[in-house]
Amino acid sequence: MSIELLSTTRAIRRRLDLSRPVERQDLLECLDIAIQAPSGSNRQPWRFVIVQDGATKQQIAEYYRKGFAANLSGRTPRPDQLRDLDSGQYLAEHLAEVPALVLVCSLGRLPEPVSALRLASFYGSIFPAVWNFMLALRDRGLGSCLTTAHLAYEREVAELLGIPFDEVTQVAMVPVAHLLPGADRPGRRAPVAEVTRWDRWA
Repeated sequence: MSIELLSTTRAIRRRLDLSRPVERQDLLECLDIAIQAPSGSNRQPWRFVIVQDGATKQQIAEYYRKGFAANLSGRTPRPDQLRDLDSGQYLAEHLAEVPALVLVCSLGRLPEPVSALRLASFYGSIFPAVWNFMLALRDRGLGSCLTTAHLAYEREVAELLGIPFDEVTQVAMVPVAHLLPGADRPGRRAPVAEVTRWDRWA
């Protein structure tokens, strides 16, 4: 895998081609790469629900929009966040038009309260698979982004899709589409020297 692929795989929202279908075989091949990710004790807890049915996508999109709006409520974004929030709003408005929604689930549910150790182990065993999936998509000319706004209505989405809520945790939803033309470049990031410490925090 090239450094270019690793450094230019972005959260794609506006460049998703809403008019072109995504083939099931492409999704399966990318998920086959996703499940090569490491997981704690090799548990392989991942499960995926791919939604392409228009009516079902519309229902999920309604929950997503409500969750997205609630997440923004009362927030005052920094000036450098406005562009990303604008693209997030665009996705919320057009989610039902995205050719495929891939809901990423993990077997089990965390107890409440949960320790930092359990939390890190649980999500650390599933998010590497999400990133593998996104890289594999990007390598095939497909765009995606990791979203979580629908989780404000996780139980409702679980009922809609027949996901056993007490046994399975939804951790993310990945909208997938072909990429529209545009520039691929590394994202805006703080210099690594500013976010790295040696031996001690300070």
